[in-house]
Amino acid sequence: TKEQLKFAISLLKTLRPYPGMDFDKQESDYQIPDVVVSKKDLHWQVQLNPDVLPKLRINSFYSSMIRRADQSEDNLYLRNQMLEAKNFIKSIDERHKTLLKVASCIVEHQKAFLEIGPEAMKPLVLRDVAEEVELHESTVSRVTTNKYMLTPRGLFELKYFFSSHVGTTAGGEASSTAIRAMIKKLVANENPRKPLSDNVIATLLKDEGIEVARRTVAKYRESLHIPSSSERKVLI
Repeated sequence: TKEQLKFAISLLKTLRPYPGMDFDKQESDYQIPDVVVSKKDLHWQVQLNPDVLPKLRINSFYSSMIRRADQSEDNLYLRNQMLEAKNFIKSIDERHKTLLKVASCIVEHQKAFLEIGPEAMKPLVLRDVAEEVELHESTVSRVTTNKYMLTPRGLFELKYFFSSHVGTTAGGEASSTAIRAMIKKLVANENPRKPLSDNVIATLLKDEGIEVARRTVAKYRESLHIPSSSERKVLI
């Protein structure tokens, strides 16, 4: 009967297919943000996380050993080491300034994401940021690799804010990240007895001005780990 089937399904849902997982120690992998974004007086502020900035300085004991007008081999060695240390500290400082510059540029482009969410993500590629901050594209790529930004919407890797361009029916461009968010929202609000097929999702997106092929919808859906419509269908 229908009642017996419901009971059987609810019982199956309580079972653990991997009981050995209870004995596996899983350590949480925490990421410390390099950049912190906050809103103050209707403006988005970007700043480096002071907790991760290295506090470098010259050792006063060794710097005091350097004597002026002394051209001895030992004194020249100390001077050279002092110069290298200062250049190293300067390079680290420049690196942080570059990170702040790139992060500020990303926030300027993705204000809609911060205000609304992933559906409002704007298309952005490394070249766009590189041209705006007047840096080489490879430099921007290095700066954003394994660097994290803390926002009111959560913690994200800087690479997350870059996405490819998809054309719209109005002649503009949409972000692939925004399209994924729209697909996720459509599936979340669908009737489980009549789940949306990839063709239907493509049609609904077209109604929103975003023209994507069915196979593109399928690719985005699979990247979100969303099963096909036949697998999502609920009979009771």
